[in-house]
Amino acid sequence: MKQVNKYIYIFLFCVIAVFAVAQPGTKRDKIEALRVSFISSKVSLTTQETQLFWPLYNEYNDKLDALKKSFRQQFVKEVDFNAISDKEAEAYLSAELLVKQKEYELSKEYHEKFKKVVSVKKIVLIRRAEEEFRKELIKNIKGNSSE
Repeated sequence: MKQVNKYIYIFLFCVIAVFAVAQPGTKRDKIEALRVSFISSKVSLTTQETQLFWPLYNEYNDKLDALKKSFRQQFVKEVDFNAISDKEAEAYLSAELLVKQKEYELSKEYHEKFKKVVSVKKIVLIRRAEEEFRKELIKNIKGNSSE
């Protein structure tokens, strides 16, 4: 039975992926829509849980994205790390650790908020579904890049 459910989820994911890709919008929006539908297919949320959880989840992800974006803006990708000074390298590492600390604090804060709207078991299922989604996304990207 679990094998059948697995195939149903994969089928639903593929169908949703096709529809999401066909919709106008940015790639990021499409990926976000896929993630929401993937997680929804893995975790059975009640109507009330859905109404309370997703806005909170989106708020959490927006704050997380803002943290990462701020770090990327501070340390431009084109920096030649072989040519930076020790002082600049130390500043980079300190900023990176600070971002990771803020990510942890944000995660801890929202974990408490999530517990108020869904069960702890569902939070675990959501986190597992997020990991599965990332793996599927990476697998799909690798599959498309080899064509």
